[in-house]
Amino acid sequence: MIKHFHKFASRFRFRKIRSRFLAVMIALSVPPIFIVGVLSYHISKETLIENHLQANENHLKTTSERADLLLRNVINMERIILSNKDLRQQLIESGSISDQEQEALKLSTSSRLQQIMSDYATEQKYIDSVCLFDNYFRAVCYGRSDNAGRYESENKRIGIKESDWYKKAVQAQGKEIFFANNVLEDLDWNKTFSSVKLLRNPASKDFETIGLLIVNINKSMFSEMMNETKNNEYLILDASNNETNTVYASNSHYYDENSKNDLSEIFKQKEEDGYVVSSYENETTGWSFGYFIEEQELLKQPHQIRAVTNLIAALIAISAVIFSVILSDTITRPLQRIKKMMVLWAKGSSEFKETFHDDEVGAIGETFKRMTAENKDLSERLIRSQLKERETELRVLQAQINPHFLYNTLDSIYWMAMIHNHEDIGKMAVSLSESFKISLNKGKELIPLHQELKHIEHYMTIQNIRFGNRFTYIQEVDPDLLDQEILKLLLQPLVENAIYHGLEPKVGEGTIRLTASRLESGYILFIVEDDGVGIKDIALTEKGYGLGNVRERLKIYYGSTSSLTIKSEVNKGTKIEIRFNPNEGRWMGDVESRNF
Repeated sequence: MIKHFHKFASRFRFRKIRSRFLAVMIALSVPPIFIVGVLSYHISKETLIENHLQANENHLKTTSERADLLLRNVINMERIILSNKDLRQQLIESGSISDQEQEALKLSTSSRLQQIMSDYATEQKYIDSVCLFDNYFRAVCYGRSDNAGRYESENKRIGIKESDWYKKAVQAQGKEIFFANNVLEDLDWNKTFSSVKLLRNPASKDFETIGLLIVNINKSMFSEMMNETKNNEYLILDASNNETNTVYASNSHYYDENSKNDLSEIFKQKEEDGYVVSSYENETTGWSFGYFIEEQELLKQPHQIRAVTNLIAALIAISAVIFSVILSDTITRPLQRIKKMMVLWAKGSSEFKETFHDDEVGAIGETFKRMTAENKDLSERLIRSQLKERETELRVLQAQINPHFLYNTLDSIYWMAMIHNHEDIGKMAVSLSESFKISLNKGKELIPLHQELKHIEHYMTIQNIRFGNRFTYIQEVDPDLLDQEILKLLLQPLVENAIYHGLEPKVGEGTIRLTASRLESGYILFIVEDDGVGIKDIALTEKGYGLGNVRERLKIYYGSTSSLTIKSEVNKGTKIEIRFNPNEGRWMGDVESRNF
């Protein structure tokens, strides 16, 4: 495959460097510019549409929330009307008397309703009218004189009872429901919409029906909330039933065209017509608030970006051709001189008189001249480096020999102590020998946690022999962590620090507690605490070699997310915490021979 590719590419290979340079300049400059132009156009288009959709959704949400506030005020007003005892009593009495006796009660009820509205509706500037019906659908209205509107006839009661909106109000059982149009007017009159509430007596056990309340609200409330311009459209649709009804539209033809269409079909049709569609569902009514803007109007700026990018690409292509011809000559000539120098260097020459300009090709020529002049010096440095490497190998070998001598000596001390019945000396010799073995760990920096804990146990054995078993060592380690590899000598220096700075100066016995656990975040937490004399100056302690060495090695291997913290109270004790992520460990060089 590779051979075929090279064979194919060789057919288009130019003999002269200048021609290649020209072809490469055009190939590397013109297509990327056009690609960048296309990508920038699409990215800016998608970003603009995405930002626009987000902004419109936020605007629709705000508009819906404002509408919710007004509609909840209407609901509150309806509940205040129902909560008026006098008005409720008049409705109950009205439903039990004849038509001849109704006039006086009707005037009284109308007066009461007007009083409530005048007290409550000071902020309800969008309320067009309020109509209150008794069980015989005799009405008193506030804000209108024709009472039942299109139902005002001899068959008014039958007409209202058979209407869809009344049946829905009965099904709602007293809950306030909203309709897209004024239920008392003809459908071709769309300046208001209605809220209908079936009035039920809260004082009765079975919540008997005592009347009907209709509040007609002016749709101008929506136009005042929405930022309508020439290039956008707003639409509020009621799709709660099997058909979709238009509540409000900045483009009035929706009243005629979309009364039976599905909600998704309306939005899909707008997208097919070249609009960007945003929608939001109102919480109180369940109506869908829609916002449409022409995509071409929205994408004016990306179109300008595309045009400017194409123009820039054309200018760059022309400039690339002109400058490549000029620059290729400034490159090929110095390259010819460099080629001549290389031929002479291959023959043994190391001194050249050629001069170059202060540019990249000139830098190559001058570098080649320096390389030939420094060749001898580099060879000598290489020889010295090899000698130093040999010396280092000898030192490593010597470091491996010395521990064996130490182990043998300690082993001899142990057996001599056993022969003379000095068990404490024998235990100390064995613990010291094992500590050295674990510390060296065959030159490796990582060690399983159970070996590090064994190292601490040997150390505590030595110290208790020295101090007459004054110290108690408690170990609480998650069993799942015992095989976890950690840096060697990470915990033992902390225990040693607790002995020398905390428990040794203390009068009487002391306790050291070591706990280890894995946190939910994946970090490992070690805690070493003692009940010693505490530390008066923590800053001075942290400057010491032991803790400083542990902190430095911890940062080098486990990174900046690792930490070593010290908390201490005088005469109460000291607590040291080590926290690190074992998955972030990394070697800095050869792990078999490096010491931190």
